Amino acid sequence: MTQQISLPGSAMDDPGSEQLGLFLYQMQLLRRFEEKTGEMYTKGKIRGFLHLYTGQEACAVGALNALREQDQIVTHYRDHGHALARGVDANRIMAELFGRVDGLSGGRGGSMHLYDVSKGFLGGYAIVAAHLPLAVGLGLAARMQKEDRLALCIFGDGSVGEGEFHEALNLAALWDTPVIFFCENNLYGMGVRFAESLSTQIPKLAAAYNMPAVSINGMDVLEVYRETRKAVEHCSAGNGPYFIEAMTYRYRGHSMADPELYRLKDEIEQYRKRDAIEALKQHMMERGMLDQAGWEDVVRRVDKAVDDAVAFADASPEPGLDTLYGNLMAEPTDD
Repeated sequence: MTQQISLPGSAMDDPGSEQLGLFLYQMQLLRRFEEKTGEMYTKGKIRGFLHLYTGQEACAVGALNALREQDQIVTHYRDHGHALARGVDANRIMAELFGRVDGLSGGRGGSMHLYDVSKGFLGGYAIVAAHLPLAVGLGLAARMQKEDRLALCIFGDGSVGEGEFHEALNLAALWDTPVIFFCENNLYGMGVRFAESLSTQIPKLAAAYNMPAVSINGMDVLEVYRETRKAVEHCSAGNGPYFIEAMTYRYRGHSMADPELYRLKDEIEQYRKRDAIEALKQHMMERGMLDQAGWEDVVRRVDKAVDDAVAFADASPEPGLDTLYGNLMAEPTDD
C-alpha cells in the first residue's frame, strides 16, 4: 500500500503549475545525477571523495530558486545538488567529477570544489565551516559597494561546532551584512548523531547573535522556497542577516567510503516515506497539474540529461602533463 504524503496547504499558495513543474524536474535531476555519480564512482570514473546529496533535494531546489540572478552562493562539499539547482551546466559538472579538461575548473577542483562565477556559484568548500566567513565578506562587499545582492551560505549541522560559525554570525550581525545562513540539518555530522553533539537547538544559537532564525521542514520544497523568499526580502531591504535551519535527511552515508554502521535501516526507510519528490509529484497529480504520462516524460528528460552528461565527460580528454604547473602563479606583466 502506498503511503499518502501531504504537504502543508500554506506552502502551496505562491508557485504556479509551471514553477512546480520546474521544481519537480530539478529535484528528479538532482536525484538521478547523484545516483549516476555513485555508479561512476564504483566504476572508477570518479576518484577521491564523493559526498552524495540524495534525499536533500528539496533544500537545494527550494532555496536556490528563491534567489535572484545577482545573488551569490557559497556552500559545503556536498555541492552537486546546489550547483545543478543554480543552473550550472550538468555536462561540465560531470566532467569536473571525472577530472577532465572540460570540467568547470578544468578537472582541477573535483567533487568538493565546484565553481561557476557566471552563475554566482562561488564554490563548494571542503573545510567544514571555512566558507562562512567568506559569505560574510561577500555580504560586506555588497553593502560597501551599495550593490543590491546577497550571499546565500549553505552548510551542514556539523559546522555549528566550529569557531567560524560563531565568528561569522557575530560579524554578519555587527556589520548588517546581507547574508542568508542556510543550515542543512541532516541529523548527522559524519557518523555522529547531531542530538549527541549539541545541547541546544541551532536557531537559538543564531538568535543569540541578534538575527531572525527559523527552523523549517527541509523535506518540503515549497516551504523551503517560501521561507527562503522571506529571507531574501529581509536581506535585500537592508535588515542584515537571516538564519534558516532546514531539517532534512541524507539517504546515503556521509561519503561513498561510509559503511553506515551508525544508523538503522528502519530510520532511513521512515524518511524515504517523506520523500520530497514523491510529495510534490502527488500534490501535482491531485490538483490536475500532472498525470502519469507527464511524470514519465520528466523521468525520460532527466535520464537523457544525465546520460548526456556522462557521455560528455567520457569524451572530454584528461589534462596533459604539460598543464601540471599551470594556474600556480600569475603571469608577469610589464606594469
